[in-house]
Amino acid sequence: MFIASPGALARCRRSPVRTRRAYRASFVLDTSILVALLAASSAPTPLYPRYQHQWGLSTLTITLVFSAYSLTLLLALLITGALSDHLGRRPVLGAALVLETVAMALLATADGSNALIAARILQGAATAAATSAAGAALLDLEDPSRPGRSALTNGIAPVAGMAVGVLASTLLLRLAPDPTATVYVLLAALFAVQAVAVAFTTETARRHAGAWRSLRPQLSVPSSARHALRLTGAGVAAVWALGGFYSSLGPALARLVSPGGPGAAGGLIFFTVTATAALTVWTVRRTAPAVAATAGCAAVVPATALTLGSLHGGGLPALFGGAASAGIAFGAVSQGALRMTLTALSERDRAATLAAYYVLSYLSMSLPAIAAGAATGRYGLGTASHAYATAAALLAIVAMAALTASRRSPIDASR
Repeated sequence: MFIASPGALARCRRSPVRTRRAYRASFVLDTSILVALLAASSAPTPLYPRYQHQWGLSTLTITLVFSAYSLTLLLALLITGALSDHLGRRPVLGAALVLETVAMALLATADGSNALIAARILQGAATAAATSAAGAALLDLEDPSRPGRSALTNGIAPVAGMAVGVLASTLLLRLAPDPTATVYVLLAALFAVQAVAVAFTTETARRHAGAWRSLRPQLSVPSSARHALRLTGAGVAAVWALGGFYSSLGPALARLVSPGGPGAAGGLIFFTVTATAALTVWTVRRTAPAVAATAGCAAVVPATALTLGSLHGGGLPALFGGAASAGIAFGAVSQGALRMTLTALSERDRAATLAAYYVLSYLSMSLPAIAAGAATGRYGLGTASHAYATAAALLAIVAMAALTASRRSPIDASR
């Protein structure tokens, strides 16, 4: 099970009431930071059609805007993923939240695709540093009397945040006078408040030497986590690739299958994915991790089938059904894979291992989305969707076979 860091436990023993309250406040703050970060990451999704119409952007340009964030986040994770293991969680979080505030201001004032890409690059860098630090801080704050709470929070907060971000952006698109600015102004204010709050919360990790050395791009996965990543890697790639598809091309697909449908359908497609994922994470929280991951991989197949069915007469009902199935797959695989990967990690390995997991995740989300955007421009969205869905389903089947085989193996079952 997860335990708090030795320094954290020592502080609790010295001042039980005051420190326990402080740690509860820290847990809530770190959770809210994860939610806000991922809300900001999904907020542009409902706005993509407006950007396309306003500035005459192509589908490929939209996927590049989307992927600029993901690829920068990927690179930044390689550089800063372990930084909070050396400097402490609070300094890294504070600096990252300030950068995130600046990124929101740039998004609010963007006047073209180049400005959007620049803002998303800065956002990706800030989110990478903050995500690994906040996620590791939650693991530091694990209560021994409630084992698994931190892993559950690390699983549910990001997808809940994405759901909140896309829903808020969709509503503001209809209600706010300047929706492409309002949502980012509100997020900037939230990040500024969180940056101030971080300065008044208790540090949860002991500092270690080697901060500069940790900035060299590297993936550091301890041997105790490698086996789980090998088993679940294909499934993680499949569900995050589906997430990238719905986030970047979901609005365009909704318009393709139902040209006269409601304008909010595009944003609500990705909201369906993320909201269903959050509910699934909560539902499978007590399910054995390998079972949850296997079931999630199985759900990818109907998700892709329904999505493709929407192109062949199923329309929006089939598309929303596919989005809901994709959310179930995303939630189950993410929760199962995180719990399998993070079990029994030491304090010094937490941020680096989370960084490796998110590198795999965001690589799977961004590169296929760019390929789909390019394929859409050349062959059309329908053809690109067929290729994308088939590849995701095959990856999920491979992962499902590996997980099933490992559960039947006496050696793996004992791990």
